[in-house]
Amino acid sequence: MELLQFDFMQRALVAGLITALVCPLIGIFVVVRRQAMIGDGLGHIAFAGIMGGYVLNIYPTFVAALVTMLGAGGIEFVRRKHIRYADTSLAIFFYSGIALAVIFSSMAKVPGNGIIGVLFGSILTVTATDLWLIGACALLVLAVMARCFYKLMLMSFDEEVAKVAGINTAVVGVVFSMMTALVVVVGMRIVGILLVSSLMIIPVAASQLLRVGFKATLGWAVVFSVISVWGGLVLSFYLDIAPGGTIVMMAVAIYLLLLVGADGLLFKWLKPRRVNPVSGQER
Repeated sequence: MELLQFDFMQRALVAGLITALVCPLIGIFVVVRRQAMIGDGLGHIAFAGIMGGYVLNIYPTFVAALVTMLGAGGIEFVRRKHIRYADTSLAIFFYSGIALAVIFSSMAKVPGNGIIGVLFGSILTVTATDLWLIGACALLVLAVMARCFYKLMLMSFDEEVAKVAGINTAVVGVVFSMMTALVVVVGMRIVGILLVSSLMIIPVAASQLLRVGFKATLGWAVVFSVISVWGGLVLSFYLDIAPGGTIVMMAVAIYLLLLVGADGLLFKWLKPRRVNPVSGQER
C-alpha cells in the first residue's frame, strides 16, 4: 500500500491497467494475422507525431494519435493495393516516420531526456490529461472490438472465407489498423515506442502455450498482461529501475515459465478434462 500514497504511482497504475487490458485485445489478432512487427512500424510513425506535436506546440500525444491512425489507414491501403510489394511499401512508411521524427526533434529542440522518455516510456510522468486520453482511446478500441470481434476473428483465420461470408474486409481491415494505432499510442506512454509491441505480442504468445480456445487464450493474455504491468511497476518502484523494461521482462518471465512447464502440472490443471465415450475414462 505504500506506493499508493503517491499520486504519480496511482496514475501510473491506472494507466498501466488500461493498457494491459487493451493491448492483448488487439495483439491476439495481430499474432494470428502474422503481423507481429506492425506495432514497431506504427511506433515509428507515432514518434514522428510526438515530435510534430512539439513543433506545433500542440499536445504531443493527441497529435501522435491522429498521425498514427492516418498512417495506419495508409499502410492498410498500400498493403491491399500493392500486395506484391507490400513489405517494401511498409518499410518506406516506417523509415519515413523515423526520419520525420529526427527532423521535428531538431526543429523543436527537444532535450535528450525527453526523447529517451518517448522511446523507452515514462509511465511515472503520466499526467491527468494523459490519463483521460488513454481512457478515451481505450473505450473507443473496446467499443469497436466488441462490434467487430467475430468479423476480425474470421478475417484473421481466413480472409477469403470472410469475403464469401459477406464481410467488407477492406473496411474492417482499415478500422482494425486504426485501432492498432490507438493501442500503440496508449502503450507508448507505458513502455515506450521501442517496446510497445511487446505488450501486444508477449502475453498472447504466453497464453497460446496453454493450448486453449481462442476466447480463453484472449482471457489468459489479459491476465498475463495485467500481472506484467502491475508486477513490473511494483518492482521498478522498490528496486529503482526503469519501469518500461521491467514490465517487458516480467512478460518475458511469464512466457519462459509457461514454456518450461509446457507439460507440467499447471497444464494438466488448466486443460479441460475430456471423457472417452467408449471407456468412460478421463483423458
